[in-house]
Amino acid sequence: MNTDEDLPPKDPADALRLIDEQRTTAARRLEPNPLVYYVPWGSAWLIGFGLLFLRFPPTDEPLVDMPGWLPLATLFTLLGTAGVITAVAGIRSQGHVAGSSARRGAWYGWSWPLAFLTLFAAASQVSDTLPPDLTGLLWSALSVGISGILLMAGGAVFLDRGLFLLGVAVIVVNLVGTFAGPGWHSLVVAVAGGGGMLLTGLVTWPRCRPRSQGRGRR
Repeated sequence: MNTDEDLPPKDPADALRLIDEQRTTAARRLEPNPLVYYVPWGSAWLIGFGLLFLRFPPTDEPLVDMPGWLPLATLFTLLGTAGVITAVAGIRSQGHVAGSSARRGAWYGWSWPLAFLTLFAAASQVSDTLPPDLTGLLWSALSVGISGILLMAGGAVFLDRGLFLLGVAVIVVNLVGTFAGPGWHSLVVAVAGGGGMLLTGLVTWPRCRPRSQGRGRR
């Protein structure tokens, strides 16, 4: 038996408002929540590159005494975790739709771990031939550069201006740190990159809450 809620709206204005609400709901379901980029990557860069700066500063002596392997191990563990979170978010954002939209989300999700796997394979072949400070700069600059490129690609895939501009900002921060040299790169990426992403996530969080709550009510 039909109820009043099943009947179409009689007022054209109500019909247009209902269409707009449905369109907005569909768009929110298709777009990845930006917090899955800001929080994992911002935390990874702030902590990982912060440790790198403390262990391998521009000066000859470390600011904090710790094993030389610890900063890079921490950084790439956090980067791997952030990459998995991003990949899963990209795949799940399109998991409930079919056709080209589903393939777009899945392919973009898989591009993150595959890109970093390529980085590990390539950089590990040449890092032993470089001094320790340049080795750290090589791994750091490549990992941040790939992240920026993939964020820009995500903005193009999902037509998300904010995500694309975030990728551009990451590229700019990475270039500034790379030209500044070993040690300084870690500080620039930790503060401007990681801290900036977390700050952006904090500002964006109130706008993301209705999206998550709206999905929970449905």
